[in-house]
Amino acid sequence: MTQSQSQSQTLGLEVYTKDGVKFGKELREKEFLFEKGYLNLNHGSFGTYPRSVRDKLRSYQDAAEARPDSFIRYEYPKLLDQSRAAMAKLLNAPTQTLVFVPNATTGVNTVLRNLVFAPGEHILYFDTIYGACEKTVSYITETTPASSVKIQYSYPVEDDWLVAEFHRVVKEVEDKGGKVKVAIFDTVVSMPGVRMPFERLTTACKERGVLSCIDGAHGVGHVEIDLGTLDPDFFVSNCHKWLHVPRGCAIFYVPVRNQPLMRSTLPTSHGFAPKNGTIASPLPKSAFVDEAKTAYVSNFEFVGTIDNAPYLCIPAALAWRERLGGEEVIRKYCSTLAKEGAKLVAEKLGTEVLENSTNTLGQCCLSNVRLPVSVATAQGFAAKAGIEQADVGGTVRDWLSKTLIDDYGTFVQSLFYNGAWWARLSGQVYLGLEDFEWAAETLGKVCGRLEKGEWIGKESKL
Repeated sequence: MTQSQSQSQTLGLEVYTKDGVKFGKELREKEFLFEKGYLNLNHGSFGTYPRSVRDKLRSYQDAAEARPDSFIRYEYPKLLDQSRAAMAKLLNAPTQTLVFVPNATTGVNTVLRNLVFAPGEHILYFDTIYGACEKTVSYITETTPASSVKIQYSYPVEDDWLVAEFHRVVKEVEDKGGKVKVAIFDTVVSMPGVRMPFERLTTACKERGVLSCIDGAHGVGHVEIDLGTLDPDFFVSNCHKWLHVPRGCAIFYVPVRNQPLMRSTLPTSHGFAPKNGTIASPLPKSAFVDEAKTAYVSNFEFVGTIDNAPYLCIPAALAWRERLGGEEVIRKYCSTLAKEGAKLVAEKLGTEVLENSTNTLGQCCLSNVRLPVSVATAQGFAAKAGIEQADVGGTVRDWLSKTLIDDYGTFVQSLFYNGAWWARLSGQVYLGLEDFEWAAETLGKVCGRLEKGEWIGKESKL
């Protein structure tokens, strides 16, 4: 028995599917579609899905080509309802509160572009908001009377501090005569990959009379989500990241009380209801404008002609995950692997894992390990090469990313954060502790090349 096998047994990482297939390499080779020799250490960015879900995806695409109008107009809405019902059961939410959008960014945009802002009303967001969503906030403040306020900090911080700071900033806005209309926050932050106290922040929003908009890009299939208990004002979560569903597919939840606020999809669909008058739809009521459905559901059912087959793969993905052992088994394995794998990598690199004193940041399937690269050394190389000091962090990050793909057949999401370079690692059912050992060795080699200045002169080729 190897050391990694012994550790896996001790840590409870010897997990098998109901069919007797071991999580990790065996499951990877049997069920997934990776190129031989490529190790996917970055599940968190784009996700992936098994062969059985791929086959289901292709079957829907084939059906759409075999009888385009028959499938798209009449069969697709029925299959879409089945997917919505499956997600309703998973998330403990009424089916009528759930629709699909292509990705979490679209969901956040849908919320912000539908809300009507008056002068003095603010959008509150946190320092680690996803970049595209922060730019959306910027756009809204440029084109509407809305203002914005950002809670600034650097991880690691404690959950208690984050919640207290939310209350403080909301009160500060109110004391100046303003109002926080909506707050945007994550379930699990993208960069760095840490868990936010989204449950407590949702409660804090209720206490302050603030609309809660949860960006759960890393949510469904990753951490436990019970919308019936959580009861946010808006929630969107990618299914293609952690639920093993094809890209792009995200679930968008709006409780009945807030559905009148979401008047338009992006782009505006046939389901839109103008305030003054009516505009006839060319689609049959038995298809996309079904009067038996709520205005909210009808609005999002058919936005425009794209390949919506990923939305229909939800039941197949959930059935496959059930064969693996179910949601709790998957979450426990992936979160344990992320946590223990990060410890292993940090130990071998002689560095540390990003965590706070109460160990709440790592209660998810992502982990962050500091890389052993000297900032002073890198800046010294950069100065001699005429590279601006402000560009060093991103230039080193980009070289590292491309080198891992080109020379080592893998990718590790890295970032320059709070004065150091970090590697974000993903725990997933097709990975095992031995893969994190390999990751540690590989990152050590690449960091050694960085320390020698090998990245200098190559930034223009990235």
